[in-house]
Amino acid sequence: MADRFTALGGAGAAGAGESAEDVRRYLDPKTLVKLARLDLVARLVVEGFVTGMHQSPYHGFSIEFAEHREYSPGDDLKHIDWKVYGRTDRYYIKQYEEETNLVAYLVLDTSESMKYASGEVSKLQYGCFIAASLAYLIINQQDSVGLSLFDRTVVKQVPPSSHASHLKLCLHELNRVQPGGDSGIGDVLHDVAERFLRKGLVIVISDLLGDPEEILVGLRHLRHRKHEVILFHVLDEFELAFPFESMAKFVGLENMGEELVNPLSIRKAYLEELASYQEALKRGCRASRIDYVPMDTSQPLDIALTSYLATRQEMKLK
Repeated sequence: MADRFTALGGAGAAGAGESAEDVRRYLDPKTLVKLARLDLVARLVVEGFVTGMHQSPYHGFSIEFAEHREYSPGDDLKHIDWKVYGRTDRYYIKQYEEETNLVAYLVLDTSESMKYASGEVSKLQYGCFIAASLAYLIINQQDSVGLSLFDRTVVKQVPPSSHASHLKLCLHELNRVQPGGDSGIGDVLHDVAERFLRKGLVIVISDLLGDPEEILVGLRHLRHRKHEVILFHVLDEFELAFPFESMAKFVGLENMGEELVNPLSIRKAYLEELASYQEALKRGCRASRIDYVPMDTSQPLDIALTSYLATRQEMKLK
């Protein structure tokens, strides 16, 4: 791991003597946002949360056995998976490798609301960190990854590939991302559901500012197309805590206007509405077997991703 610290170019001392606290410091979003290269950010995050885990999360997204089916009379015996038979005492037919390799589709919200930042890290930057880290992880487990960027429509699409050079293309597009116009996430989810022809894993990264029922209908369309879906709900820490106290002018993004208000008078109602909104999304995702993952832009990515991947791994082993 020493090369990770050398690559930071003086940000810290390299060597085996680095403590877990030192590593965590490099993975803090405030530090990551100062790094010029997303490939370095992705490597820091991924290798950071690999450290200390008993099982590598490089297989955290794997659906290697999802395409197995039970043996039926007439099936070619050479396709029986004898390892699975040894564990289950039942005959299963193994699909060809090109049919079982994971295809992951990263769908990142680049709408105007994603540029909000109470500190140094915007929701869009944090979303790019998530996308870059997952692209790095997926390519390194030799699976395919594609990238779609959207605001009111899909503005950029990079087809999936598993080639190592493909990671550079994805990171290049993420490096060029600029916040766009209004969000149309509900319509976009229907659009990508029709675009993604091969069944795979769709990873949506967004602040989800929109009608929750429209969002859930779009997500159900993806599930109807037999995709597995993960929803990363990215919010700023101030959006989550609403710590404002003095009279303030709130300027809405995406043509929402502006309002002069006393934050103390609306804080309780705001937090209740936010909790209700998140609960509606969580409940709808649970009903459709979609992973709903809330993300706080102030939280180090290795903590957030490790927690989620560990939970996902446990669920798949049950």
